[in-house]
Order: sequence, then structure tokens, then C-alpha cells
Amino acid sequence: MTTGPDLMEAALDIRDLNAWYGESHVLHGVDLRGGAGETVCLLGRNGAGRSTTLRAIMGLTSARRGTVRVFGRDLAGVPRHRIASMGVGYCPEERGIFASLSTRENLLLPPKLSTGFEGLTLEEIDALFPNLKERASSPGTRLSGGEQQMLALARILRTGARLLLLDEISEGLAPVIVQALGRAIAALRARGFSVLLVEQNFRFSARLADRFYVMEGGRIVETFARAELDAKRDALKRLLGV
Repeated sequence: MTTGPDLMEAALDIRDLNAWYGESHVLHGVDLRGGAGETVCLLGRNGAGRSTTLRAIMGLTSARRGTVRVFGRDLAGVPRHRIASMGVGYCPEERGIFASLSTRENLLLPPKLSTGFEGLTLEEIDALFPNLKERASSPGTRLSGGEQQMLALARILRTGARLLLLDEISEGLAPVIVQALGRAIAALRARGFSVLLVEQNFRFSARLADRFYVMEGGRIVETFARAELDAKRDALKRLLGV
């Protein structure tokens, strides 16, 4: 019998999440759940509030109200600099590659965390991202956009994070790189990582995610499992234009 998401251990459990940037109320009562070892995708148009949802989880909005639990622990009152030590890896659109450091130096920069979950070894990362192994001594400025995205993800995987928050990792990249990233995420899911993907590239996410949430105007307006994709085509076309 298949275990439904409500019966799975929750890697991420969000209830009635509201968030603000200054006086701008951006998220309006968001409910979202990701089971342990599950890949969940948050879809929506630009400005829908998807990236803000990730930032709110990490405590990076000016204000947040509601409940956010990570592996059963409530983040209320947890300082933002402590959230990563709870096993959360956040990969923002900006990537944050240090231009003056080599690929390998960038990769080794974040410390390993005592999360109870083993981070990937350098050998495992090299197998997952052969491009990075080949470019190990190249400065960050010499990497292509796709290689920088691989490096940003690889850097998190060393730390011991087991919940990955990935913001538009396929955006603007060549199809061959998007395919490589898709293979990497599928491999991570098979190893028990939990993933929350923010994506506009529906073709990319459709092959990877177990469940989908669609956001509009700072609210979740549609939720469905991968098995329901065909039945939801008309709704997705209306909401996303896919």
C-alpha cells in the first residue's frame, strides 16, 4: 500500500504562513507539506510568492507569521543563522559563487553540520557532477552559468543538509545542463533527500516531483499528485500557460 503524504514523516510542514517585506503583505495563509524523501514542486507565475515562500522558511523576510516545522521542529524563535544546522540547505537564484576562489575552494567553503545526516563526500559529488571535477581549479568567474548552478547545489550537499530548498535552478540554462541537474535531483531523491523545488519550467519539474502546489497571489490555489497531471492539464494551462 502506498503511503500518502499525510501519513509520511514531514520534512517540511507549513501552516497558515504569512510573510511581509516591509509593509507589503506577500504570503497569505500558505499551507504546504513535504514528506521525508519526497520531492515537492511549487509552481506559479513570476510574482506569485514562490521565492518568498523559501525566503520565509529561512527567516529572510522582514516579518513572518504562521507555523513552519522542519523534521518536526518548530522554527518559531530559531535565529536565521541556526536554520541551516537543522538540516536545511537553501539554494537561491543568486547562487553566491565566490569569483576569487576556485571551484574546489568554493565547494569546501561551507562547514559540515552536525545534522545527523551524512553529507556527500567529494568523491560522490564528483560522480554526481563530473563537470565540477574537470573544472576543480578554475576560478568561479570562469564557470558557465550551468556549472555555477551545479556548484551552488554541490556546496549544500557537503554540509549534511537533508531538506533542499531549490529556487529556479533550471532558469536560463542550456538543455544539456538542465538534464544533468534533473538526473542529480532524481539521484538525491533516491538517497532519501527531501526537496522543495520552486520552478517555472514545468517540463523539468513534471519528471521529478511527487506532488505539486500551484501558487497565485501569495496563496496556494491548486494541489495535486504526479498521477493527477493529465487530469489537471486545463487548470495548469489557465494558471501557468503551459
